[in-house]
Amino acid sequence: MSIIEVSHLTKDYGHGRGVFDVSIDVAKGECYGFLGPNGAGKTTTIRHLMGFSKPQKGTTSILGKKCWSNAAKLQRTIGYLPGEIALPPGITGTEFLKMMEQMRGIKNDAYCKMLLEKFELDPNIGTKQMSLGVKRKLAVVTAFMHDPDILILDEPTSGLDPIMQQIFIDYIISEKKRGKTIFLSSHIFHEVDETCDRIAIIKDGEIVSHFVADDLKKRSDKVYRVTFKDMGSYEKFTQLPYRFASRNPGKLRARVHVEDKNMNQLISDITKLQVSDFHEIPFTLEDYFMQFYKEDRIFEGVK
Repeated sequence: MSIIEVSHLTKDYGHGRGVFDVSIDVAKGECYGFLGPNGAGKTTTIRHLMGFSKPQKGTTSILGKKCWSNAAKLQRTIGYLPGEIALPPGITGTEFLKMMEQMRGIKNDAYCKMLLEKFELDPNIGTKQMSLGVKRKLAVVTAFMHDPDILILDEPTSGLDPIMQQIFIDYIISEKKRGKTIFLSSHIFHEVDETCDRIAIIKDGEIVSHFVADDLKKRSDKVYRVTFKDMGSYEKFTQLPYRFASRNPGKLRARVHVEDKNMNQLISDITKLQVSDFHEIPFTLEDYFMQFYKEDRIFEGVK
């Protein structure tokens, strides 16, 4: 049985906003990545998983229980980290953590202390005086302090500095090894790439791809960049029947897609020419993602 399940979820806010026929399943002990830019539908999906919003069509369930009708019970046990942090004013971080302990009816001082140390958080300051990064760290500790078996994380490292981002990633990897089930939405490629077992890409409220992360890393179709010493060699190579990713006559350089089984043929062809440089261009999650978003101009984290 899937721990987390989204089945044909639709919520149409009009003007192309919302999510449309989204289906996801997350197995026990799996970290599932939900990758897309702001406005793609990630938070809308998570709001339905948390029982904050009722589906127009389809269902969302956790542990076999419908999220909308069992929201209060599920929310007490899930580790939820929202994308936007709104803390009550007039209290300290310590008071906020105590309030959350009382709401959940669970207390684990040792685990909470470990989290405060790991994320280098001093909670003894007022929420109004906290920077964005401190608020995010407080939200992280709040999400994990009751040591939940299920984590739902919406843009979890937004607002954290690079060092703290890596600490968070390492922590998620360790939690996955402990058997936690994790649903993580993000627009940060390395965060998803380092932590997730399976990944779905969402665009304009629809899932355009879902795949096993290792399959992408082990794909047999690779890209090689070849640079030539003279125009004659460049022209002879670019006339061969390869699938070219790019051609740059100014730099006498070309990028070519080659299956592993055709690698010997490529080597044979370029050894007949004047080559100054030849190396593999690693295919990344970002490269794959941009195949779906190549027409978009703005996406944080894309070079």
